[in-house]
Amino acid sequence: MALRVAALFLLLSTPAVYAVQHVVGGPGGSWSTAGGYNTWAAGETFNVGDTLLFNYDTSHGVIEVSKGDYDNCNTGNALQSYTGGKTTVTLSNPGSMYFICPTLGHCGQGMQLVVNVQGSSSPPSSSTPTTPSTPSGSTTPSTSPTSSPSAKSSPSGSNGAVSGLDSLNHLMLGLSLVLAALFVRV
Repeated sequence: MALRVAALFLLLSTPAVYAVQHVVGGPGGSWSTAGGYNTWAAGETFNVGDTLLFNYDTSHGVIEVSKGDYDNCNTGNALQSYTGGKTTVTLSNPGSMYFICPTLGHCGQGMQLVVNVQGSSSPPSSSTPTTPSTPSGSTTPSTSPTSSPSAKSSPSGSNGAVSGLDSLNHLMLGLSLVLAALFVRV
């Protein structure tokens, strides 16, 4: 009986989420002019689906910018803008993301961060998407619209990484419940 209880506890305590929340600056970190964020980021691995948690006081903010605006501390072309003292940003696409503080002079004082986001942290999908072909004789133009690489989803909106993780969470929970039921019956 003790073995069954231990196995059940192990199954139910298994983490169902693969995403990681990174507190900017490390545990207890604060987004401030103290800087050193890129040194911190160099020791981290960022994956699609992970989140960044910025903690800051009301004299600061967080904006996501392009590489050029990051390099020049230009706050005028924000891709996303956040205020409120505590901001969570979901890393929804692989590639580099650039963040600076919009308060005058703070970027130059070290309030800037670049994160290099790797591919998904969840297990690979078993299905491979296919691209539909255009039937011969079609008058459809050969070019199709594409989204801008700088287009971002709303911070409060749902995106593919989050919904994929939600599905994985539900699958893991269901599997844990089925296995728990099997252990209890034995």
